[in-house]
Amino acid sequence: QVQLVESGGGLVQAGGSLKLSCAASGRTFSSYAVGWFRQAPGNEREFVGVITRSGGLVHHSDAVKGRFTISRDNAKNTVYLQMSSLKPEDTATYFCAASAGLKGIEDSKKESSYPYWGQGTQVTVSS
Repeated sequence: QVQLVESGGGLVQAGGSLKLSCAASGRTFSSYAVGWFRQAPGNEREFVGVITRSGGLVHHSDAVKGRFTISRDNAKNTVYLQMSSLKPEDTATYFCAASAGLKGIEDSKKESSYPYWGQGTQVTVSS
């Protein structure tokens, strides 16, 4: 089992940057792929991207590709979401989630593929 805690959210102006962290407990963190999702008020939770266990493969959604980058440091049990060129439409609560059994990119886009979730961190982008 793994517990996840997100941090790094806040208020930023459009065009600015933020770096979110997802810290995990447990000695087997490197056994889990980690996905990032976001949810704006009134909207469904949206896939942002995923990173594999070793960090060797990263996939970002079209909405954030070229602006957001996911990375991980397994020695620190932490996954990062670097967000740049932020837009007001990026405003949402951002969640990280972990899974030891993802079955490919399409599987990684589904909330139901992840048994472990953090509590979320709020990101607000002002225009």
